[in-house]
Amino acid sequence: MLEAMGQRAKLAARILARTTTAQRNAAVEAMAEELSLDRESILSANEADMRLGREAGLTPALLDRLLLNEQRLEAIANDVRTVAVLPDPVGEVFEQGVLPNGLRIEKRRVPLGVVGVIYEARPNVTADVAALCIKAGSAVILRGGKEITRSAGALVQALRRALERVDLPADALQLIDNPDRELVRGLLTLDRYVDMIIPRGGSGLHDFCRKTATIPVITGGIGVCHAYVDHTAPLEQVVPIIVNAKVQRPSVCNSLETVLIERSAAAKVLPRLGAALQEHKVELRCDPESLAILREAGSADWNLVSAQPADFGQEFSALILAVRVVDGLDQAIEHIDQFGTDHSDTILSQDPAAIERFLNEVDSAVVYANSSTRFTDGSQMGLGAEIAISTQKLHARGPMALRELTSYKWVVRGAGHVRD
Repeated sequence: MLEAMGQRAKLAARILARTTTAQRNAAVEAMAEELSLDRESILSANEADMRLGREAGLTPALLDRLLLNEQRLEAIANDVRTVAVLPDPVGEVFEQGVLPNGLRIEKRRVPLGVVGVIYEARPNVTADVAALCIKAGSAVILRGGKEITRSAGALVQALRRALERVDLPADALQLIDNPDRELVRGLLTLDRYVDMIIPRGGSGLHDFCRKTATIPVITGGIGVCHAYVDHTAPLEQVVPIIVNAKVQRPSVCNSLETVLIERSAAAKVLPRLGAALQEHKVELRCDPESLAILREAGSADWNLVSAQPADFGQEFSALILAVRVVDGLDQAIEHIDQFGTDHSDTILSQDPAAIERFLNEVDSAVVYANSSTRFTDGSQMGLGAEIAISTQKLHARGPMALRELTSYKWVVRGAGHVRD
């Protein structure tokens, strides 16, 4: 089965590589249209997945990731439409020159070929990945989690119809819909046909892919995101930024998981911040110093817990936030280096020197000053729908969109040149 899928994907990728920008744009636009036209069957499939997920006891965070409704489906379709109008990276010449011997050399962007994407309970990934890969001229083989089997199947049916509408091979988009885990292992070793693997899920999935794959793997998306607050940060900015980063959508990888507060700011910041977070029923897991300040400032119904060592470095993906008081910037950077996942971290400060040190020394894919971490997102950063947030350093880092889904080739033009 996988061998045949790989063969079909490779053939489709060759066809896509010969297409024009206009052809691929038409395909992506047709994808957005089919998502809207097939709304009822997609939402019906998702309702079935949601029902089974509740029966299986999935956590609220997982159910939120799994959920599709009319608003979310339309947002997905809009993200796909955005991809259609983005500049096409394929064929872009981004370096060129002439050697002393007269050879003309250039580096030109080309499609990756066939991409394998393994993901869990996020049906939106199905459409995002399909749109980006087709626009970038690559075929894709998808393997969604068993929690979204019906949702992913309905989405892929609609998206394949879109490809057929514009006379492109439907096999440029294929779905492994069998939940057998051995098929994941098979995809990871399908190196004869697949050029890159992108896992989207928890650390267990990422570790399995890294250890098993015979194909290059791009990992990321595990977000233990931090905010460091120093004594110069104004409360009128601190409170809404942290509330937004934690509360707006706690189940996603760019939500805030830990707040580090400079000791000289703790007595001023923590009571106001604690009160604002309690309005949203956020559980605060506090180190001894922050716990003492919050207990003195708060009321008996505040959800305060003494932090355990494992709480720092934990991706809660829920309305839970770890809090620690630190000596200053040095200790904050040390904490992030020890417990972070190189995803997204922010400093809240009005001290230019502290801001520059944080931005230079925190080695994460995205670093912020005086901003919520929730902007680590392809559409928010003007890239259109993203395929993943890469936290590694090779090939791509941060939100992966069209340009990150290409490779390049050297093109060399001579006039009878031979090497001496």
